[in-house]
Amino acid sequence: MQHHLKELSAHESVAIFRALGSTTRAKIVELLSVREMNIGELSTALGLTQPSVTKHVQVLEEAGLVRSDYVAAPQGTQKKCRCVFERLLVDLEPKAPKSDGYAEVELPVGMFTEVDARPTCGLATKEKFIGLVDAPVSFYLPERSQAEILWSAGGWVEYAFANTLPVGNHIKAIELVMELSSEAPGYNNTYPSDITVWMNGVEVGTWTSPGDFGGSRGQLNPSWYPDNMNQWGVLKTWSVDMNGASIDGFEISKVTVDELNILPWAPTKVRIGIKPDAQNQGGFTLYGRCFGNYQLGLILRIRHENLHPEMPTSSRPR
Repeated sequence: MQHHLKELSAHESVAIFRALGSTTRAKIVELLSVREMNIGELSTALGLTQPSVTKHVQVLEEAGLVRSDYVAAPQGTQKKCRCVFERLLVDLEPKAPKSDGYAEVELPVGMFTEVDARPTCGLATKEKFIGLVDAPVSFYLPERSQAEILWSAGGWVEYAFANTLPVGNHIKAIELVMELSSEAPGYNNTYPSDITVWMNGVEVGTWTSPGDFGGSRGQLNPSWYPDNMNQWGVLKTWSVDMNGASIDGFEISKVTVDELNILPWAPTKVRIGIKPDAQNQGGFTLYGRCFGNYQLGLILRIRHENLHPEMPTSSRPR
């Protein structure tokens, strides 16, 4: 489902107009507004090579006009693309300055505070496996703080993100960004798993991972990492605002940000795992900065409004 309307200021629209300043990219947006298409289908419709289409799609992705997922296909995986908005509204009148801001914290995947790991399971640094593969006790070894990938056939893992926003800031939205997939023995590109996220004990929503992806190496994977194991995941964003919760813009629940009880100078707890009654019990794999295709750990972003403009808003930590 697309967002029907996106409102932008003239300043905010510069990147979008730049992305649409191409007949080919404008045509791609038109095609995707009708239905989702993969790179091969777009290539055929446009009469262009797939590498050329891929570059155009990347420009549209960077502008926020197109979103893509890698999904299982008869011969490996394919990149499915979709249009994000049906209409764009540009307001040319300058907006009054706002006292809004956001705070962003990134944690390595090994910096969890609690875990319930189930074999098949394991974790690894960029140099080696930690402890023994398929031994849940390995998740308690001191080296786990250096883990850049972890996987479990069930259970959950929980993180605590520091929230140092000053008192008096109103939380407008919270976002969780991560690269993840299912967890099968070895790898299995068609291995669905219902992966759920909780924030401060509140169930936010579930995404069904299509598989535990392998067969081609993750772009960031160290050379020692075996070819016959999971290689890369899908970049997903869980968002909760004042209207409800979504994944990559698709509504998943009516949970609002006020229900999450996010407090200043208190940790925000995030749990990622498989519910005991989930239909697809396919486990989960989390990829950090040194594995998979995206150079990031787990990112928690809090968007807020400063109710006292004389007080400085939080800036993005480095």
